[in-house]
Amino acid sequence: MKAILTAGGTAGHINPAIAIAKEITADGGQVLFIGNEAGMETELVKKEGFEIKTIRVSGFKRSLSPKNFKTVWQAAKGISDTKKIIKDFAPNVVIGCGGYVSGSAVFAAAQMKIPTLIHEQNALPGLTNKILAKMVNRVCISFEESRKYFESSDKIVYTGNPVRQNILSLKYEDAREAMGIDGTVVLVFGGSLGAKAINDAMIEALPLINEEITVIWGTGKKRYEGVMESLSGTDIPENIKIMPYIYNMDECLAAADIVVSRAGAITISEICVKGKAAVLIPSPNVTGNHQMHNALALKNVGAADIIEEANLNGASLAGALKEFAEDTDKMKTMQANAIAMAKPLATAEIYKEIKKITATH
Repeated sequence: MKAILTAGGTAGHINPAIAIAKEITADGGQVLFIGNEAGMETELVKKEGFEIKTIRVSGFKRSLSPKNFKTVWQAAKGISDTKKIIKDFAPNVVIGCGGYVSGSAVFAAAQMKIPTLIHEQNALPGLTNKILAKMVNRVCISFEESRKYFESSDKIVYTGNPVRQNILSLKYEDAREAMGIDGTVVLVFGGSLGAKAINDAMIEALPLINEEITVIWGTGKKRYEGVMESLSGTDIPENIKIMPYIYNMDECLAAADIVVSRAGAITISEICVKGKAAVLIPSPNVTGNHQMHNALALKNVGAADIIEEANLNGASLAGALKEFAEDTDKMKTMQANAIAMAKPLATAEIYKEIKKITATH
């Protein structure tokens, strides 16, 4: 099989595409990526050893803007450039995993009558995927709640989000032994860049957190110095482990009982496959408020609590953690509900759908 994968904008789009690419190549297939020349996908894809061709695309401004004329021109040229790449590579399938570049590539492939599949990571689908869904052969969704946003229900398959193999494989007991920790463990992070609102709440919460709870707190590289400056003169308890970036996320996630984080799609999927109770703080600064939709997908089945950023402070965060510590039955129930939502075989399920749509062409 020869496949073109396309994704851009954020790691939340790119990493699922890389996971799918690895599944295809493990079965003897050949893969080419198409990305935005200004996007982070060029770095991430090359780091994994895959070839990538780039085009230039950008998104529309939601208000009237002269930049939208440039965007239209770029989109048309992007489709034209993509068609040349597709013609040269001659793929059996083109797979889109989100981002503006995905729209141009999948649209071009559909026009060329090549089998197409898109994967939507979030509970609330993006505009690009809602448009593409009308012309592709298959739509893979990561939350059952997404189904209602697409018109062509007969082509929709609930597969879940691909999760990294190192996250899947590490066991709770093994991670704790390797890290030398026991008791209740809380993992706190705000994504690779950190989240100021979460950091500020943690600074306030520290004096209120039970000393029997171990906290692993990743501030984000750019925010670490600011956090430590705010805590200067404070006696930081031994149970609070503060670091700029969590490089051993697989170990920390496996060892944790409770996760405090944003509600990005991949984070949600990792929480579920590891069976963790969660306090989710959706970012209000994302398109369509999609992180709130992701968080509600867990809350509605009893797999997470939500603190909206407007209500986030030291007292509300410490109170949520105290409730878990005092009510272990709630924590265990939430963990079980998260596991029930998990899709650990998501990548294999997506690949199965890819093979189905290529078998008929």
